[in-house]
Amino acid sequence: MRIEKEYRIFEDIEEVRIFNATKKDFYKPTPKEFDVEDMPFQELLNNVSTEIHSFIPYENGKDFIIQRLGTFTLNKYNSKPKDAMGRRLSKISPLFFDILHEYFLEVYESHTPKKIRFVYYNGKKLTKLSTAKIVFDMDRIFVVTNNVDTATNRRVDADYRTFDEDKTNMMENFSQTGSYYKVHGKYVWSQGVYNIINRAKEDSDDFYNIVFDLVIPEDQHIVDKIFYLTNNETSQCGEVIRIRTANGVMKVIEVNIYSYFDDSGIIIRQGLINDITQRSDYGLSKPVDFLMDGFKNSKKLALLIEPLSKKQYEFSKGFYYMIEKDYGDYNHSRKIMKNIVEKDVVKNLNKLINGELDKIDEVLTFKVDGNSNNKKIVELYIERFNYNNEVHSLGFLTDVTEDIEKQDKLVASNEQKVVLIKEIHHRVKNNLQVLNSFLNLEKRAYKNDPDLIIEHMQTRLTSLALLHEKTYGTKDFVNINLKDYLVDHDMKTEGFMELPSQVEFETIVDEDLNLSIEVITPLLLIIDELTMNAIKHAFPDNTATDNKITKQITKLNEGDARLIIKDNGVGIPDSKSISKNLGCEIIKSLTSQLGGKISLIECEKGTAYELIFPIRMDHTIN
Repeated sequence: MRIEKEYRIFEDIEEVRIFNATKKDFYKPTPKEFDVEDMPFQELLNNVSTEIHSFIPYENGKDFIIQRLGTFTLNKYNSKPKDAMGRRLSKISPLFFDILHEYFLEVYESHTPKKIRFVYYNGKKLTKLSTAKIVFDMDRIFVVTNNVDTATNRRVDADYRTFDEDKTNMMENFSQTGSYYKVHGKYVWSQGVYNIINRAKEDSDDFYNIVFDLVIPEDQHIVDKIFYLTNNETSQCGEVIRIRTANGVMKVIEVNIYSYFDDSGIIIRQGLINDITQRSDYGLSKPVDFLMDGFKNSKKLALLIEPLSKKQYEFSKGFYYMIEKDYGDYNHSRKIMKNIVEKDVVKNLNKLINGELDKIDEVLTFKVDGNSNNKKIVELYIERFNYNNEVHSLGFLTDVTEDIEKQDKLVASNEQKVVLIKEIHHRVKNNLQVLNSFLNLEKRAYKNDPDLIIEHMQTRLTSLALLHEKTYGTKDFVNINLKDYLVDHDMKTEGFMELPSQVEFETIVDEDLNLSIEVITPLLLIIDELTMNAIKHAFPDNTATDNKITKQITKLNEGDARLIIKDNGVGIPDSKSISKNLGCEIIKSLTSQLGGKISLIECEKGTAYELIFPIRMDHTIN
């Protein structure tokens, strides 16, 4: 058994620590020596939550006669009130007499109350805690005791935990720190402390220092120094000590302890614990940080610990992927903000750093190494908060470059679809208007030959339908490959037109000739008109063979192309008369719309036309 006494100056309380005492040390049955009266309101005193003991001074305080012991104490020693009343304290409990006599005598002589805290240990485990107040009244010494049951797992003094526990746990996980509060002799430990000492919470942790309990013998003198300094000389103390965890791992920790009074005058002792093993000379790695480990493989998401601090920051690997720097090559400073494009974001960041804002939530453009050709779009969230009377910060950085690009493409695609729909409606409307004009002209010219009108209209409709199928299916109005188109066009024309026997279509087109829809629409209708004229007039002999209609389209230069369409038929006996018919008027109108120039060319057999036309025209879609 060992007894330690210490006056805790900042709490203004005497602390008595009793180690490894047994019931026999505290209580020895003794015969009654004095007759004493019961205290008034005895039944009431038996039913209050605190214990009240009463002692009558004997021989001017040389000893004290027990008038009453509290129910908790009597039950602890399996005794009844009659077993304690009328006995001297020095005989029934020599241990308590040795501990309390000087305090009782001081209060008896000065009539000034005194506070004592009793802390009972079995080994290093706290087994009982009680706070007592000694007062003198009615010529008696009264001891009012509040006993704490250390077997409960009840959280105590939670009102003193004014910080955000979720943020605190995250901060402590990443920075390998922990903290505790000690109020009324009871401890409140943060999760970070349990991470450092590598164990889960136990029921009795509220009642002893679970960190100092692990200090190696070589550093025990430092713990003694901490207790002495914080109890007697200063309200602040910082030391470095070594502990050995339950699983045998030795760690180097930095301990900072502060004592202060709350608004009610209650003494609060706060301890901050930092695992500095990795930074110490012992070369031991710190425990796996599970939260940081969860971010280690992410290139698009970064966790920022203390991003507003130049010295104590810690960022997950995603940050270094985003700025495209190695961990060892990066020095954290405000210089990184020079690479942010948006000036208003930089302004808000400076306000956050200076304490004018509590948090920012921004989307910004970051130039990697200041390179305008290497930009990334990131979401940045940083929050400032107070923890342990200091300002801390926590943030997240998310690379949304690809997401923004996909979003922009989706928006552009939706806008393009709207434009395409409008363009399709516009084209269909224009083409129908053209066909309607041709129909009206032919109704007047060929009123006696309705089958010819229908055949011509069918040819034009088929050509435009083919154009719609090939262009609107690919959503490309600018680059229509003419050769692919005309091959299909010949096949469809052969399928529906009533051709003379053995008429062959031959089409020769440059492979890389791509035209816009503004060019190919009138060009196609011109080809239709010339083809229909050739079929109608070039081959009057239905028994003739080797009839051919040839189309050759070549690229002359970057701006112009040439169409030569000819047949090997009977030719035109009077070229002047042909220029005055309806078909020729339609061709001239379409050639004007195309911005081209058409002419009849001489050939040994048959008829041939040459059309020079531009490859590009202004397009309605920007």
